Amino acid sequence: MLAFAGNSLLCRLALRDTTIDAASFTTVRLLSGAITLWVLVSLRHRASHGLGSTTDSSSGNWRSALALFAYAVFFSYAYVQLSAATGALLLFGAVQVTMIGRGLWLGERPHAVQSAGYLIAVAGLIGMLLPGLSAPPLLGALLMLASGAAWGIYSIRAKGARDPVRANAGNFLRAALCCVPLYLAALPWASHDAEGMLYAVLSGAIASALGYAVWYVALRGLTVTTAGLVQLSVPVIAAAGGVVLLGEAVTSRLVVASVAVLGGVGVAMAFRRSERTR
Repeated sequence: MLAFAGNSLLCRLALRDTTIDAASFTTVRLLSGAITLWVLVSLRHRASHGLGSTTDSSSGNWRSALALFAYAVFFSYAYVQLSAATGALLLFGAVQVTMIGRGLWLGERPHAVQSAGYLIAVAGLIGMLLPGLSAPPLLGALLMLASGAAWGIYSIRAKGARDPVRANAGNFLRAALCCVPLYLAALPWASHDAEGMLYAVLSGAIASALGYAVWYVALRGLTVTTAGLVQLSVPVIAAAGGVVLLGEAVTSRLVVASVAVLGGVGVAMAFRRSERTR
């Protein structure tokens, strides 16, 4: 969860305090993530099978890669305008709403308590977007919601992967290739500096690649409900990091929306777990 929150902090820090642009940040992030993941796959393969090819049918797919690409692009452009805390809350809320919505689409019928929790969470997201002095920029907020929806789709598609690390490696490589036309289109406005590039590499190689690898290993010992509840900590960590490391202010709107989103999802998940236990 520290790695996931770290993505928000690194992206916001790079786009606010360095000269790197969003397209360049996204490209470097996905490319460095792909390289790191394939190094992990290669080392693991050599340790168990010796020298040989590490490519097979489980190495990702284009649909998942496009979802990953959309998440990363919207994420970067949203953080041009949003604070780390606001972005993390909108991202997390959109991810949960997307995954919950898929369950409803597939015919799941939640209990009244679960439905109430979901509605409270959605109300919290809507409350963040209502006009007012402390409202986040609308375009940035909508981009982050789209990023969360794309990440939710990517998470759903990655759930059944036989080898998540290898699948992520393939998806990151394909997503990095998708960045080529984006980077070329943005080249007239591109801007780079050493510090911004460093933050992008750290976001891709450490917070994304290694963070995802550790997370998928941890998932083996967690129930779905517990995994969801653990993710409730991400916006809180991002908010704390934003205040301490970036000097960002925490508004009353953010606090109220955070309580609604995190509390609503937490109540729904906790009730679901109690029902399963029974």
